[in-house]
Amino acid sequence: MARILVLTPQLPVPPQALTGFSQGTTIRNFNLMAGLARRHTLDLLTFLPADAGLAPDPCSLLRPYCQQVSAEPPPVRALWQRGRDTLLSHLPDMALRLDSPALHGHMARLMQKQHYDVIQVEGIEMAPYALARSRPDPNRPRLVFDDHNAEYLLQKRTFLTDIRRPRRWPAAAYSFIQWRKLIGYERRICRAADRVIAVSEADREALQCLAPGLDVAVIPNGVDLDFFRPDATPAAPDLGPHALVFVGKMDYRPNVDAVLWFVEVVLPLLLAQAPTAHFYAVGQQPHARLAALAGHPAVTITGRVPDVRPFVAAARVFVVPLRIGGGTRLKVLEAMAMGRPIVSTRLGCDGFHFEDGREVLFADEPRAFADAVLAVLRDPGRGDDLGQAGRDHVEAHYGWDAIVPRLESLYG
Repeated sequence: MARILVLTPQLPVPPQALTGFSQGTTIRNFNLMAGLARRHTLDLLTFLPADAGLAPDPCSLLRPYCQQVSAEPPPVRALWQRGRDTLLSHLPDMALRLDSPALHGHMARLMQKQHYDVIQVEGIEMAPYALARSRPDPNRPRLVFDDHNAEYLLQKRTFLTDIRRPRRWPAAAYSFIQWRKLIGYERRICRAADRVIAVSEADREALQCLAPGLDVAVIPNGVDLDFFRPDATPAAPDLGPHALVFVGKMDYRPNVDAVLWFVEVVLPLLLAQAPTAHFYAVGQQPHARLAALAGHPAVTITGRVPDVRPFVAAARVFVVPLRIGGGTRLKVLEAMAMGRPIVSTRLGCDGFHFEDGREVLFADEPRAFADAVLAVLRDPGRGDDLGQAGRDHVEAHYGWDAIVPRLESLYG
């Protein structure tokens, strides 16, 4: 049994308690911790905004799994500070975003009182706390770095997408600078850690391109097969017979791009053939760029919802029109676990081993994407077959009970 100090960028609340608050990072972190807690002793250091809108004592949600839960308010950087750092600092924005003297101090006090076998760092935003303790010392805890995305590659892809559109050139310039800075920083944290984790083979290869010879373990994302089941869903809203649903945090740049591309380019092709189709973008914190869609008669931007499952269950087609990003998407696994037919770009399912036409329909161009969605709308039986194949696939490969032991094997 190991004593593990886990560092996360957000409070990893249980999805079953507050699905509307959860996002991919928090879902992964919670399920890994819940599995580890069965055989190990965990302490948690994390960030929690004062206005998070959770229960009066949100840390109590983690106490069944952690011996100690400590949360600090995230540091605040003004827009001018971010602009200054973008131009003058050699560090990428993600290295500065959550670098908090308060959390450094809290971590130092914990480590003075308690011997840890492992410090597990979840995501590159928490890398400063690992780098501060990465000096060679045979008595220091083993540093395990879980890189949720190959971040430099994500920024590169974002730059290459935005540079094609003149009105997105300021965003493209930001992504270019971050991409170049992340190359060195991500290499540095990977080399400093004792073990490095990627969520997919594609991300493993991307990290090994940064640091040839780097030993990277693949610990994939997973899904709670009991919580996300076709027959265990709250009453679904009436979204209409041709509901198309996308789920994600709506201020995340890849999700914003996906929604805009789908509505502006793909949806008109669909409506010409299926005029009752309606697109639902489900997720918290809609970005200002999505405000222009508010008056579209075939589009609903829901904002935060208490539970995404009713919307997924009511989807005739679950769409994943992502064109930029990295890692693997838990939203895909959740929709598959609920037996919904999925149409996705290949990037939207990057890192998963799905067979086109069996568990998912792939399409990257607007007309092909529209045609794939129409094929499911016109043939519900085909959609049911896709949904069942997807459920079978995640049952076989992506349950957390099968994934957590692979993480534990890195602690020896």
